[in-house]
Amino acid sequence: MSGIVDLHIHSNKSSDGDFSPLDLIRMAKENGFEALSIADHDTVAAYPEASDLGRDEGIEVIPSMEVTTLFDGREFHCLLPFLNWESPIIKRISARVSEGRYLEARGRVEKLQSLGIEIGWEEVLARSKGVPPLGVTIAQILLDKPESKNNPSLRKYYLAANPRPAPYLFYQDYFMEGKPAFIPKRHIALVEVIDLAPQAGAVPVLAHPGAYFENATEDDLVQLKERGLAGVEVYTSYHDREQTDFYREAAEALDLVPTAGSDFHGRIKPHIFFGFIKDGTYSMIEKLKERRAHHA
Repeated sequence: MSGIVDLHIHSNKSSDGDFSPLDLIRMAKENGFEALSIADHDTVAAYPEASDLGRDEGIEVIPSMEVTTLFDGREFHCLLPFLNWESPIIKRISARVSEGRYLEARGRVEKLQSLGIEIGWEEVLARSKGVPPLGVTIAQILLDKPESKNNPSLRKYYLAANPRPAPYLFYQDYFMEGKPAFIPKRHIALVEVIDLAPQAGAVPVLAHPGAYFENATEDDLVQLKERGLAGVEVYTSYHDREQTDFYREAAEALDLVPTAGSDFHGRIKPHIFFGFIKDGTYSMIEKLKERRAHHA
């Protein structure tokens, strides 16, 4: 098999995704992809629909989820390709993370309100598609409000010269640790997710390890490999060439499966288009399947 694969794509089942599973599958077909993995934030709501549509359209869909976790005091994201979306373990993980996400989101909104920024909890819920709103989702909802453009403290987020999408700039300015609307994270431990993954048929893969909020070191990867980590996302929109080389070499040295994922969302990440990462090969899926069989 020689088609391109992307093991990290978001659908509109994520609070910050724009495209339906059918849209994504058809885009994959149009762009010559052989397989993709819809890995929404802390939810498997795209399944079984996505798998059924994939079969109909001739695109292999790898069921997955991107779980928000904590490790060594930092936020890490863990992909779970091949998960059984009906597994009680997956439902338990999703429920735990969702509960923490809602508490975190409500706290963020209340902090923004205390700063004189006009945004309501009900409007955030209404725009979040029934899933816990991420920080960037709250930022996008705020910046979409016409009245926000008249707030002098928000003016910078409408400047075209900004190097990063406005919701991410807002996140860095308000929601990160030490910033005025920071709320402590209540996520599940990464090592716990890695421990539970095989029981749900999943293969744990560390997403975008070089992201600014993760900055995974080789020592981190050593510890996580000893715990059961099977793969690391080497080729991703988060990594520059130097980071890609570093994590590729680390994956080879530690016998971790290198994977590729664009982290495509849509409007909230306009710089990442569908097919942004073309380094994914079907051999990655085959290697992950081998790891899955080994731990079954």
